[in-house]
Amino acid sequence: MTWLRDLGLGIRFAAAGGREGWARTALTAVGVGLGVALLLVASSVPHLLDERSARSDARYEATASRNADSAKKSDTSVLRIDAETEYRGQTVGGFVMRAEGAHPLTPPGVAEFPAPGEMVVSPALKELLASPEGKLLKERLPYRISGTIADTGLLSPGELYFYVGSDTLTQAAGGHRLTGYGVDPQDTTLSPVLVVLIIIICVVLLVPVAIFIATAVRFGGERRDRRLAALRLVGTDIRQTRRIAAGEALFGSLVGLLVGGALFLVGRRFVGAVELWNHSAFPSDLAPATWLAALVVVAVPLSAVLVTLVAMRSVVIEPLGVVRHAGSRGRRLWWRLLVPAAGLAVLVSTGKVGQFEPVNPYPIAGGAVLVLFGLALLLPWLVDAAVKRLRGGPLPWQLAIRRLQLNSGAASRAVSGITVAVAGAVALQMMFAAVGDEFDEMTGQDPSRAQFHTFSELVDGDAAARTIEAFQATEGVEAVIGTVEAYVLKPGKPKDPDDMQPVTSLTIGDCATLRELADIGSCKDGDVFVAHPKDDKEQADWIDQTARKGKEVELNSTYADMPGAKSQLWTLPADARTVRAGLDPLGSEHWGILATVGALDPRTLPSAQTIAQIRIDESVPDAAEHVRNTAARIDPGMRVATLNSVTRDRQYASVQTGLRLGAAATLGLIALSMLVNQLEQLRERKRLLSVLVAFGTRRVTLAWSVLWQTAVPVVVGLLVAIVGGTGLGTVLTWMLDKPVTEWWLFLPLAGAGGGLIVAVTLLSLPLLWRLMRPDGLRTE
Repeated sequence: MTWLRDLGLGIRFAAAGGREGWARTALTAVGVGLGVALLLVASSVPHLLDERSARSDARYEATASRNADSAKKSDTSVLRIDAETEYRGQTVGGFVMRAEGAHPLTPPGVAEFPAPGEMVVSPALKELLASPEGKLLKERLPYRISGTIADTGLLSPGELYFYVGSDTLTQAAGGHRLTGYGVDPQDTTLSPVLVVLIIIICVVLLVPVAIFIATAVRFGGERRDRRLAALRLVGTDIRQTRRIAAGEALFGSLVGLLVGGALFLVGRRFVGAVELWNHSAFPSDLAPATWLAALVVVAVPLSAVLVTLVAMRSVVIEPLGVVRHAGSRGRRLWWRLLVPAAGLAVLVSTGKVGQFEPVNPYPIAGGAVLVLFGLALLLPWLVDAAVKRLRGGPLPWQLAIRRLQLNSGAASRAVSGITVAVAGAVALQMMFAAVGDEFDEMTGQDPSRAQFHTFSELVDGDAAARTIEAFQATEGVEAVIGTVEAYVLKPGKPKDPDDMQPVTSLTIGDCATLRELADIGSCKDGDVFVAHPKDDKEQADWIDQTARKGKEVELNSTYADMPGAKSQLWTLPADARTVRAGLDPLGSEHWGILATVGALDPRTLPSAQTIAQIRIDESVPDAAEHVRNTAARIDPGMRVATLNSVTRDRQYASVQTGLRLGAAATLGLIALSMLVNQLEQLRERKRLLSVLVAFGTRRVTLAWSVLWQTAVPVVVGLLVAIVGGTGLGTVLTWMLDKPVTEWWLFLPLAGAGGGLIVAVTLLSLPLLWRLMRPDGLRTE
């Protein structure tokens, strides 16, 4: 009851303490509210990912539909072909679909199946197509928009997606029969390396939030201590004053919970309009897990009370004044060193992470938390030690240093969030640099020879020639390696039914094209070549079993498997030369039969693909979009792939994207926390600033003084962050059994910290100018 009475008295002082009391409560509430809002966002991430995965699974082709025996034509079946494209760096997903019956299946979020020549689009794609920015994309998707896709059929509000109706799509042209939507949720197992990265990301992003909340509940500490001294004068004892102070902090944290909840709910309504790195979310997805939200509601007020009680231990509040221990007794270092040392010991004792062994997240998370919190605890001692030895200098510098020498605690607390965030970021960047090669795969592709690879199953008539000519006439295209490719068989059937029928590839193109694919030497229209791979006699012998000079080959590759398929024979010229296969821009050896158009008409092939590898002039604006537009005009189902020398694992790329999104939110919180803390410190020194101005101190001098008061702790904090982050990153990289490959990754992060100093100082100058008035000398 005594505790409750004293806490209640503190709440009354905070709620009815006049303008000063409300000012302090408002600052605390804003600071705590920002942290709570970010914690609620973090607790919503599991639900967001689950909902996104559920919508993805719902629109995915059903498992039964992928079975050739069960995917039969019916009143509801649909033929479709993937028509995904890319527009100025953004993926535009979609399908061309043809109904095979009167009641075709509709995808999730689509009310009515699109008629031929019509399309249903996502709201974001509809907006893009209607804008001048989407002019080139409109040429690629010239269909009439008949409807929009509802949220249930989209991964995010910013997704660009479409469904086009067709009456000409066939299986021969690449159409695939669809008989159902929806698959069971897939249990995707992450590699141990990614698990460790995710654990450290969560720690690095959330620990600064916790430190900021702990800092926010101590706003206005000096004025509060003077009020408590007045209470001591009227008879309260030391324990009562501490409980009253805890009550004030409790009230501020409770108001902060309400502010944070309001910020979360209001921001949630607009989250769909925010897009970072082509990622966004529906407001309904941003729903915190119940137990995590309850943990935030309980932990924040409890932490506010505990932080206040611990902070009050270093202050003696007497009836006639306040005495701070820091001035008479230096901060102790030994126990501050124990915390990060204990964290490193926990990580080292955990040992190296096995490639196929499950990861125990608790010691890894616990060790990282101890290291980061330990760095925050070291910072006040180091700031004290640094400013204690500084003497002389210009007047603004002397004012700043003297202020820090008298009381550096508030400045250190303000910078601790930056210290922890930068240290964690340095460690993470070291880990990403060390394991990045593991998730990068060298494709062997050569983007200097061609930037795009297209293929289509439309080879009827002169489609192949028209395709090549169309790409050659496209704006920005420098060269086209265009071929028609198919598989050919050795005629007849093998003697043993268990043996494989000899097969090889057939490539048809002009002489210039064939020179890109093999070392053919002289060439004229009508020539035929047999290309052998380099240093692979076994594969060469296998090719020669089909490519027998002067003998027939079977052009219909489905002849042996499809009942009723007609044989189509062609005689390989006896004078066909054997040449060495070369590498195409895709990095593949192009072996098999190479024929010029004069030797074999590609229009006679029963089943083939038109292949084009395209080199563009990258200085031509939107050359890539012109290539994709040409592909869509030739065949809406034509695939267009970008050639890359390196590809990155999707799970690894997703983790990197999550880190960017979280880091952007945390960096914004740190900037706001520093600004709120700076404003609170200026408000605390309102009378002092007015006195200095009244005695003739220039306002520019005071402005520079405020800058130095912020800069000195930040510089010390960045040094701590660099050393601590490098140490943490080294240990974590050792746990992953990887060498440290980058030691200078902290430079951009240190620059970001310096930029925050300048930004916060500039934003606080208007309040500083307003406080430096003579009326600041008035008191009540």
